[in-house]
Formats: sequence, structure tokens, C-alpha cells
Amino acid sequence: MSAAVHAHIADAIKAPDLVRLGPNLYVARFETMKVYSTLVAVERLLASGRIRPGATLMDSSSGIYAYALALACHKYGLNCRIVGSKTVDKTLMVQLRILGATVEQVEPQATLKLDQSLRVARIRELMAADPELHWMQQYHDEIHYCGYEPVAELIADGVRGAPLSLIGGVGSGCSTGGLACALRERAGEVELIGVQPFGSMTFGCEHIEDPGIIIAGIGSSIPFRNVRHALYDQVHWVSFDYGLSGAVALLREHALFAGLSSGCCYLVAQREARLHPERNVVFLAADTGHRYVDGVFARFDEALALDDLQPAPVERLDQLRLPWSAMRWNRAAFEPALSPVSADAAQPAAAH
Repeated sequence: MSAAVHAHIADAIKAPDLVRLGPNLYVARFETMKVYSTLVAVERLLASGRIRPGATLMDSSSGIYAYALALACHKYGLNCRIVGSKTVDKTLMVQLRILGATVEQVEPQATLKLDQSLRVARIRELMAADPELHWMQQYHDEIHYCGYEPVAELIADGVRGAPLSLIGGVGSGCSTGGLACALRERAGEVELIGVQPFGSMTFGCEHIEDPGIIIAGIGSSIPFRNVRHALYDQVHWVSFDYGLSGAVALLREHALFAGLSSGCCYLVAQREARLHPERNVVFLAADTGHRYVDGVFARFDEALALDDLQPAPVERLDQLRLPWSAMRWNRAAFEPALSPVSADAAQPAAAH
């Protein structure tokens, strides 16, 4: 069997590996999840003329999107500019700079909301000074949905024979939303389960702070237009401690070294697979565990047994509570600017 030869490393790592972890439990394991969608977005922007060859692409990121954008710019001969926070880890920072990206870090802020707001304000300053810059707007431009269509095809072809449940961190909304839209076109009725951290406003949980840390990559403190709330059937809010437990269990039980959000998704997915043997359950592992070695995996002795962990089923957002809450969202619309206590846009039944 001949091996595929790729023209650029981004093409080699863009697609996930599908791994079967149990009779009806699967993981779509990415090295860096946003590479595929970013490559497609940049390719379409070039083809449509929205950006010209040699343009400078810019966005706010302190994680895997920054790396994905730097790889896409490297492949297509474009310039890359990242506005990030001081939390960008050293390994990523070195890679970004060697890849040719210009990285600007804003000063540390007391909260994620202040950090994200300051980064956006800085981007607006840069845009005003140089209108030729192209702001990718991963949180708002729906072009980022397009790159998940081929990933959906891979999942639909690889996981067959039963109705499908897809579980993933919500974040910008593009990965879970894009996959759900494409899978529902190909595979019919697909259940979408979104995972959120406590403290995220995306699904109305900004009123509860996690005493550990907010898992920023799957939550938000500012509204994201790419989050289409009416796509989601369930939402689970998972604490840092439970996410740590899930990440450690994923490595211990399946030798899969993945990040903190992947631990949160595994926690939810293994329970869904056990409760619903008639369904195939696929969860997303967005990145590897390397940047979580000190903060998560070195604390493996603190990990709790997943069989002992159960979510609190809630019917209203003012009932949310640590360390794990679950709600049947029932594809309801939602306006994140509403107070989480008074919002009545989503009043579905408690999750099982």
C-alpha cells in the first residue's frame, strides 16, 4: 500500500484519526483541529478575491487557531499577524515566530472577558491604521464552517450502522456547528451535544466561576456570531477538575494523549455511550496534551474515577451548578446578552 505524499505539512495533519474506544464510542482525534477549516477558509478567500496573494491575515487567538492560521499563511505565501494574550505558551510562541507570524501580546487582564475585549480593541486599532489587513474573524465569519464538510464526510463514512451523537467543545461554534450541519445533510438525524466550561456566557453560565480555571478554548466571555444555538440538542457544563479527570482517564484507559477540552468531552461521551447503546457516539479531541503536561497531567493523582461522576440535570440556567450540569437544549434559540437568570429562550427538560 502506497503512502500519500502531501505538498505541505498542514495537509498531512488537517484531518482527524477516527479511533474506536468501545462498542459504540469513537473519537475524532486531531493533532490541531482548526487546521482543516482554516485551510479551506483561506483557499476560498483567495479564490473569491476577498484577499489578494501576499495579503496579511490577522486574528485574535492564544491557542490552536493561531497555529492553524500560521500554517495556512505559510502554505499559501501570505503574511500572518496574531494578537494574543500573555497566556500563549512558549512552545507555540516559538513555532509561530519561526513560521513567520507577527505575534503581539496584550497585557495580562484580571478576567477572560477583559482579555478578549482588549485583544479585539487592539485589532480594531490595527485595522484603522492599515485597512489592507484582513481580519479573519474566526468567531463571526461563517466561512469557517466550510472546512468541516470534509471532516463530516470522513466521520459519516467511518461510523455507520446506528444513529449518531456528536459531542464537542463549543468554542467558536464552527467545529460542532459545521460538523452537525454537514452530518445532518449526509446522515439524517444527528444529535449534537455541546460542552461548555463554567464561566462562559455562550450558553448563559457567566454567573458561575470555576475555582480551578475557565477552560477558555471551549467557552467565551463575549458573544460569538458563529455559535448557532438552535443546532444543539444538549449542553453540558464541565468543571476544570472533572475535565482533568476525563483527560487523565482518556490517557490511562485508551493511551490517547489529548488536551483538557478533550477530557471534558470524553467525560460526557463515555456516559452517553453507556446510556444509549443503540447510538454511535463520536467526540472531538481538538489537540494533543503537550501544553497541558504541567497544569493537568502532572496532577494525575488528583483525577477522580469517571464512573463515580454524574451530571446534575437542570431545566433552567439559574439551576446550573458545579462541577457538572446538563440540560436538554432542544435546539432552542438564545440571546447571550440576556441575563442567565431571566433568559427564557431555552427552558427545555432536564437532561437524562
